[in-house]
Amino acid sequence: MALLLCLGLTAALARGCLHCHRNFSEKFSFYRHHVNLKSWWVGDIPVSGSLLTDWSQDTMKELHLAIPAEITREKLDQVANAVYQKMDQLYQGKMYFPGYFPNELRATFREQVQLIQNAIIESRIDCQRHCGIFQYETISCINCTDSHVVCFGYNCDLISPSFTCLEPPLLANLTLEDASECLMQH
Repeated sequence: MALLLCLGLTAALARGCLHCHRNFSEKFSFYRHHVNLKSWWVGDIPVSGSLLTDWSQDTMKELHLAIPAEITREKLDQVANAVYQKMDQLYQGKMYFPGYFPNELRATFREQVQLIQNAIIESRIDCQRHCGIFQYETISCINCTDSHVVCFGYNCDLISPSFTCLEPPLLANLTLEDASECLMQH
């Protein structure tokens, strides 16, 4: 029960990943303020405005990750630049027929969610390609703070014989303290 409460609170605090990017506020402020110039159908304006306003919160709702939503700055920049490029193209001087603009916003949103999911998972996989305990810097998508992800890599084919404490048969009972001690000895 406590776990469900904790997960519920985490979801309530969650904001999304893209909002952690340094240009997010400026870009999305522009997008929200210029949405009325994109469609000549009055019904598109509130729908599009709502999509843009709820972008961050909806992102976290759609991520569905079993690992913490933490992304490297490099990957966040890649995702943000892809999203901003697509949005900027959408905002280039045209007016669209009814329904087109909100549909394009939804497609961009879905693409952004997929890019973020892939970036988070790729970072974790890259981390696990190392041998032993590895740490990399990330940004928490929940509160935009700098964080560190620690993982244990299993790519130990080239492992020195002196690291026998990290070989698979001994990993079952390995504690963080034992691993640290093993690494410090060698």
